[in-house]
Amino acid sequence: MIQDADAILKAVQQRQFQPVYFLQGEEPYFIDTVADALESSVLPESERSFNQTVLYGKDTDAAGILGQARRFPMMSDYSVVIVKEAQAVADLESEKAWPFLEAYLKNPLASTVLVLCYKHKTLDSRKKLGKLLAAAPGVALMTSKKLYDNQIPQWLGGYVRSRKQQITPGATAMLAEYIGADLGRLANEVNKLLLNVKQGQAIDEDLVQRMVGISKEYNIFELQRALVHRDVLKANRILTHFAANPKANPLIPNLTLLFNFFTRLLMLHQVGNNPSDSDMQKMGINKFAQKEYQLAQRQFSPERTIDLIHLIRRADAQSKGIESGSMDEGEILRELVWLILHPVPVAAVG
Repeated sequence: MIQDADAILKAVQQRQFQPVYFLQGEEPYFIDTVADALESSVLPESERSFNQTVLYGKDTDAAGILGQARRFPMMSDYSVVIVKEAQAVADLESEKAWPFLEAYLKNPLASTVLVLCYKHKTLDSRKKLGKLLAAAPGVALMTSKKLYDNQIPQWLGGYVRSRKQQITPGATAMLAEYIGADLGRLANEVNKLLLNVKQGQAIDEDLVQRMVGISKEYNIFELQRALVHRDVLKANRILTHFAANPKANPLIPNLTLLFNFFTRLLMLHQVGNNPSDSDMQKMGINKFAQKEYQLAQRQFSPERTIDLIHLIRRADAQSKGIESGSMDEGEILRELVWLILHPVPVAAVG
């Protein structure tokens, strides 16, 4: 039975449990969320020491998992077996283990809740185990997919609302851009922010800047804005601050944000001069940033945008020691900014 995370979590809240949960996919956040819900909800704390077992994939095998799953609970309605990092179970998909897995999955013990957390990958749905998990009535099969960049603001807003709080569009855009699609880190940062707001008070940009460690005046967003407006003085002030505070302003995340900005700008050029709100959203450009992107579209031609993407990739290679000589991170970024603000052909840079 194929289900998504929301459907499983809703059923768990209603204490409707399946005998087997196979949680797979590229996005570990949803796998962890469902596994944690089952770990904390099926059994009361007083029963967990006898009836709840946590295994790790590299330390067990299919026989060990099935042996635990076949145990009856002690003075409880359920026993819970959670297999973390199940993708590391060496014989999970082997022909030798298949008959035993098939026998259990077709007739699982009703008093056991078996949870397998198969992270960062998915089973081949064309093979025996993948087919059986999708078809077996007692199995909840969840595939956790990575969110696209343009889905992050919506997810972030929903996450905050689920905690009965609010967040401004500017704060949403800042978190989504600064942290990206790392849902686990986003959730942790939001949880920290929520500790510092009163009920009914929205998370705003000032709070994000203070609590997430983004300087109000000297941050990558302000540098990006200075580049778009061709404000050389402001860009140099920010670079000087970055160089003086390298631990708070590491190069690689800043290059990633600049790369994302100019990649979206290139997509915007491909759409044309009058993109719709829907076009913008598909490219991951929220309403808060649309004017800045439209200005950048006028400032940087499609050809120049392609050149800048190449320059950012060059800076990334330099950060890894490729043709950087003795340049440190501050010098690499300073050179990149100079090249962005001064239209030197890429061929001349090398």
